[in-house]
Amino acid sequence: MSDTMKAQVFYEPLVMKYEDVPVPEIMDNEVLVKLKAVSICGSDVSYYYGHSPLDTADGKGPLYLGHEASGVVAKVGKIPESLGLFAEGDRVTINPVQQCNACPACLRGEFNVCPNCEVIGVSVNGCFAEYVRVKYTHAYKIPDNIAFEHAALFEPLACSTHGVFDLDIKLGQTVVVYGAGAIGLFMTQLAKAAGAGVVVTIGTRDYNLDIAKDRGADHVLNIRDKASKYYVENAADKVKELNGGDLAQRCIVATSNMDALQDALNVTGAFSTIVYFGLPSPDDLLKIPVLDAIQSERTIRFAWLAPLVWDNVIHAVGSGQVDLSPIITNRFKLDELEDAIRYMAESKDPKIKGVVIFD
Repeated sequence: MSDTMKAQVFYEPLVMKYEDVPVPEIMDNEVLVKLKAVSICGSDVSYYYGHSPLDTADGKGPLYLGHEASGVVAKVGKIPESLGLFAEGDRVTINPVQQCNACPACLRGEFNVCPNCEVIGVSVNGCFAEYVRVKYTHAYKIPDNIAFEHAALFEPLACSTHGVFDLDIKLGQTVVVYGAGAIGLFMTQLAKAAGAGVVVTIGTRDYNLDIAKDRGADHVLNIRDKASKYYVENAADKVKELNGGDLAQRCIVATSNMDALQDALNVTGAFSTIVYFGLPSPDDLLKIPVLDAIQSERTIRFAWLAPLVWDNVIHAVGSGQVDLSPIITNRFKLDELEDAIRYMAESKDPKIKGVVIFD
């Protein structure tokens, strides 16, 4: 193995350089992973354009971005080696949120709110490089029938799975999914796999809605484009019509759009559960008619990250319950990353998810 590798080093907004850098030295509790595929997350785009600070000490670079990844184990630290847990060549996906396992939140299994976690590609160097160091507790083996590019989507799929688990779907219920981006398309499939009788996916682009319909949505609604074949003026009225005169029992919001977050209260009825997943701005406020919510016994929940769901994700994809193929619409090389980020952010072309492919 060479002592150096190629990496995309993010320095500051709009400044990223493709450079030769040292291969990371791993600690006893880590494995070194040779990357095979890394997905471009919306947060990577946000960091690149300076819309959000990094979680480094000063909120700035230099740092290698990228946290949705898969690869093969290239080197094994002393602890996982002594335990016989990993060997060179093992195919793995990466959980980038590396909790401390010692704080009160971790003791309760609430790993997603650990205040001491390191996040690959956000607070420590990430995966837009040829190699990345990972705590052995956060590298998960994947079977041979799962493609590396699909395993690179496991982190957002895991977050989606946690949100759908919070939804607590009962067999046969009608579920509304707000948002038809990658997360909404994951959730559409997951809701069906979890036992939903009818899934209604609501979005703003027919390209995405066509994929939702092909991947398990029973009905799709476009609430923005009046020229759309799926256009509806009032989502709640349409859901009620599609659901035999009743509103939905479950709704999950996979978008940061405040109109969608607010409308989730309108498309659901008594004893319904709503899970808010999309990330609005810090100043956005949700208006909840409290008396109505009390008298109709609504449950309102919020989902963040992906605690204790990775085994479910690996098996759901491996068994074919979830198909990730239509989510990947664009593939790039590592040396094209800066152009790739700009394309995914600025192009009006139909697209959902871009993935950097190695080798």
